[in-house]
Amino acid sequence: MDLMEFYQTLRPIWIVWFVLLFVGIVGWAFWPRRRARFEEHARIPFRED
Repeated sequence: MDLMEFYQTLRPIWIVWFVLLFVGIVGWAFWPRRRARFEEHARIPFRED
């Protein structure tokens, strides 16, 4: 097996891995339990110290 065959074998696996990683990160960010913390962080620029 040369390098090109190895690359062609791994390429679809990496694409699937990155898609799953992306979906996992988006799912983590939009999980309902984290909503309050993200809303609090979104109001930081409008706070008066």
